This record gives sequence, structure tokens and C-alpha cells, in this order.
Amino acid sequence: MRPFVQRNAAALAACAGAMALLFASGAAAEGTVNALCSTDAGWCEAAAAAFTRETGIRVQQAHKGTGEIGAQLRAEAANPKTDIWWGGTGDPFLQAAEQGLLEAYRPAYINDLHDWSVRQYAMSQNMVGGFYTSAIGFGFNTELLRRKKLHEPKCWADLAKPEYRGEIEISHPASSGTAYTIIAGLVQQMGEDAAFDYLKKLHRNVTSYTRSGQAQAPNVAKGEVAVGVSFIFGFERWRYDKFPVKTAAPCEGTSYEVGGIALVKGARNKENAKRYYDWLMSPAGQAIGGQVGSLQSPANKTFKPDPRIPPMSEVKLIKYDFEKYGRAAERKRLIDRWTREVESQAR
Repeated sequence: MRPFVQRNAAALAACAGAMALLFASGAAAEGTVNALCSTDAGWCEAAAAAFTRETGIRVQQAHKGTGEIGAQLRAEAANPKTDIWWGGTGDPFLQAAEQGLLEAYRPAYINDLHDWSVRQYAMSQNMVGGFYTSAIGFGFNTELLRRKKLHEPKCWADLAKPEYRGEIEISHPASSGTAYTIIAGLVQQMGEDAAFDYLKKLHRNVTSYTRSGQAQAPNVAKGEVAVGVSFIFGFERWRYDKFPVKTAAPCEGTSYEVGGIALVKGARNKENAKRYYDWLMSPAGQAIGGQVGSLQSPANKTFKPDPRIPPMSEVKLIKYDFEKYGRAAERKRLIDRWTREVESQAR
């Protein structure tokens, strides 16, 4: 991944002017947009409130995991109740695109986005955009590890050691896109059979599988569990808030997400959904993540991102195959195997 690109003052001024024109009539706008959001709840809420202030368009928005939203969109396909879905791991978005649940949209400002964001459009026939990116890693409570005389984990191999039994928390792949990204990444990194052998060993050390991949960071920070496996950015907020939290990117390499954004096919409020989409992808919308402590790397490269965001350039990333592992059949196959061979085992 490349480091953030910062443009000169003239480019920033031009972008600001364009966005000002886009939302100039905001106060007079009317109507609603129905949204589903899968990123951190704070970002979801702050973005909806700021968009309504700027445009007058009321956002009716629910916060759910990507796996849950994918199931909801499939259930509502004949009578869609959602206009736009944003945030959360990109694989479920690609699966929804494959299933014909999303509407193609290629924004006019595509050149303002990082290459990894643009690739998501190309891969999905413009049905899914790349909203942000972040790497999978570990967060751990340093005080808890010290009391229990446990070493700080640095590698995937560390988490399978017997001394971590009952000390690790991870999310459940049926409801959490984060957990699916972890499993799919390990399969690509180790080979499928070796990855499932590893997941069985890891299972013995897991104290619980949470519904959401956003649960690990606060649970680690508050000392409810020693080690959490999730996206690194989630733990960083707690570290900056002076909790006894540290992070590590697995020494062997790790997978990463490209968070998604998409319009829902058959949206009832299509024009308002496009306005919300464009605003979320603008510097104003993208900057809200940092403002509320959600420290993913933003897709829009025309502004200076929050300096607390952990740099992707310092993480050993695998070559993640979004096209293959973004397919619905592949997701179902891997989760079914995990349920059958891993979850069913005693801990």
C-alpha cells in the first residue's frame, strides 16, 4: 500500500469549491435517505448528523455488522427498504453485488480516490466503491498480560500457544465481516488445510466469539480480555485515550480490508442516496472518522488524514484476492467448513 498522497493548496481549494457548490442548496433540501452503516457506531452517527445539518436531508440509519446487512438485503430484495450501505469490510459488499442487490454508480470524482478504492469499482462493475482500508492485527492489554505473566503476541503462531488458553477474543464469521477477512486471509497465507488446522488450535484459546468485530477493542481496553484479534485501527483509539493497550501486525503477514460503500438496487430515495454517498466520500465525510476516533485510512486522497491513523506502509500485507474471496459461494463454503470443523470443537 502506498503512503497517503497530499495535494497542493490549489487542488485542495478546488476540491473545497466543488463540494461547496454540490451542497450549496443543502439547507433547502427535503426528504430522507434510508441507510445501513457497518463501521464504528460513532462514525455512523456523526456522519448522519453532519450530512443532515448541511443538506436538510434526514438520515434514517441503522448500525449492523456486514454479515447481518447482507442477509437483510437478500431478504428485502423484492421490496428494498434501504437506499445506501456504507462502512464495514468489503467482501460482503462484493457478494451483494454478485447477487444483484446493488446499483452501479461510478462517481465523477473517481480520480480523487486512492488506487485501492478505484480497483473495487472496477472489480464490481461499479457497484462497490472502496471507502477506507485497514489491516488485521492484534490488540492486547499490557497490564493484564503483565499480571498473568504472558508475553506480548507478535505473530499468528503466538496465539496458538497453550499459555493463551481462554485469553483471546475474536468475532464470529457468520455475523462479522472482520472474522471472515481473518479466515480468508489465513487460507490465502497458509493454504486452506493448514489454515484450518491453525484455526482449530486458536479455537482452544478463544474465550468467546462476538457478534461484531468492533467488540474486541473496548473489551481489551477495559481488561475484560487480554488479547483481541480484529482490525488494528480499532485498538489505536483506546491507546491514544491512555488505556493500557498496544497493537501488533502479525510478523508472518496479514490480510486487510477495503471497506465498502454502495447504493442499493431499487432504492426509494435514489437521488438523496447519491448525495449522501458523495458527501461520505468527500473530504468532509471522510474526515469524520478521525474526528470520532475511527482511525481507518480514508479513500479520498485530496486532504490530509488524521495523523493518528496507523500507516499501512509499515504492515506486511498478503496479496489478498478480493475477487475470489468476495464471492458469495466462497464465503459460504469457508464459513460452513469453519462451523463444521472449528466451532463444533470443545474448548
